[in-house]
Amino acid sequence: MIKKRVSSHYQSNIDYLKVELGVDESFDLIQLEMFHGERKMAFFAVDGFAKDQALTEIQKALSNTTSEKLGSDALEVLIRNRIPYLEIEVEEDLDAVVDQVLSGPVALVVDGIDSVILIDTREYPVRGPEEPDTEQVIRGAKDGFVETLVMNAALIRRRVRDRTFRVQYVQVGRRSKTDISLCFIGDIADKEFVKELKTSIEKIDTDGLPMADKTIEEFVFGHHYQPYPLVRYTERPDVAATQLFEGHVLILVDGSPSVMIAPTTFWHHLQHAEEYRQKPIIGIGLRLVRFAAVWSSLFLMPLWFLLAENSQFVPEFLSFVGAEESGAIPLIAQFITAEIGIEMLRMASIHTPNALATALGLVAALLIGEVAIEVGMFSPEVVLYLAVAVVGSFATPSYELSLANRSIRIFLLISTALFGLGGLMIASTLWIMMLVRIEKFSTPYFWPFIPFNARALRDVLLRAPMPLKNRRPTAIHPQDPDR
Repeated sequence: MIKKRVSSHYQSNIDYLKVELGVDESFDLIQLEMFHGERKMAFFAVDGFAKDQALTEIQKALSNTTSEKLGSDALEVLIRNRIPYLEIEVEEDLDAVVDQVLSGPVALVVDGIDSVILIDTREYPVRGPEEPDTEQVIRGAKDGFVETLVMNAALIRRRVRDRTFRVQYVQVGRRSKTDISLCFIGDIADKEFVKELKTSIEKIDTDGLPMADKTIEEFVFGHHYQPYPLVRYTERPDVAATQLFEGHVLILVDGSPSVMIAPTTFWHHLQHAEEYRQKPIIGIGLRLVRFAAVWSSLFLMPLWFLLAENSQFVPEFLSFVGAEESGAIPLIAQFITAEIGIEMLRMASIHTPNALATALGLVAALLIGEVAIEVGMFSPEVVLYLAVAVVGSFATPSYELSLANRSIRIFLLISTALFGLGGLMIASTLWIMMLVRIEKFSTPYFWPFIPFNARALRDVLLRAPMPLKNRRPTAIHPQDPDR
């Protein structure tokens, strides 16, 4: 619906755009008045987005325009003959023109024409597509997503040249007008899911998206009171392309170098590109070690605490389990204090400049850990098992999953401390029940464990050779189940 129709009266259009854009109040808003072909013309643009070379070429072409060349249909002549640029569109709503100019395109207002010409010459500040720090591989591509939506879409298209590959555009936020794209392969992805996902994004009613993709996840996927992520994040274009071929949908948000993959299950967050960059037998070994690390981060500390507090449960071959030196405070207090300390250290490392990161690590390892043991505050076993659990958290491919597992680990620890073996069993059962109950867009979160699918579970546990990996996950309802 048109809110403010473009007038054929040149000055009224200019006055409206000047006020709505705040040209006289913002130094980076440009209004350039011109006179070509015996007509008044004006450019409106954001200085930081406009591509100077392109605008210079357009001005050169307009300077050679005469009234005879424009003829009676000046709009058609300008967009088809006189403006040498690829991305041109016509807009009849001045309110939409304001939004477009603030997004980056240049608006050309021409006297006597009741439409505004939009020329997409924007060029956002952008860094190079470097390999992401959190998803590094020994072999493989070294490029990664950046904060510019168009470049991210191009990085994916470089790897997906399917003629049904689609990149659909959505704009969200009453004030931020954030650009969002849905990427999917048309004859693989579930059409109903794509439609429902796009509708859910379009229904988002908020001023803006300050946290970009994370805000989208909270609006669309819900489940706010459980810690587990319902979308997978990646900064690697090759990983994103792989998920497209499985039937997933990608959500790209302008300003974020992370791409959301949906729908996902719990097991999707345990996959890593390095497993597929090595021989299958090596990939199987890497995956099993990774799974061992993840389960250790969850259950090692509660199990050790249970055995340390209940020596009757300790078999003879595990006689070494237990605290030789109990420390000055109870074991459960040691664990909780150590967990808080690790979280403080993690937050400190985020805010520490890289040049000081090594010094921070030395302080944490030598001074805090060693001194805490020496003064008797912590027992050495607590520090050992906490270190193993933390390493397991770092070995988890998904950062969001590692944080969720950490909160569950504390829950299991407290339950074990309060109720012993029964508390650990009940807490573990509640954890599994929580994962089983999570479902979004008809995708069970704990599939293929529950509901059970033997073939898919095999692919989850073992890295199968690519020639044998010829079926897409049924949980995401692909149109074409065979690869």
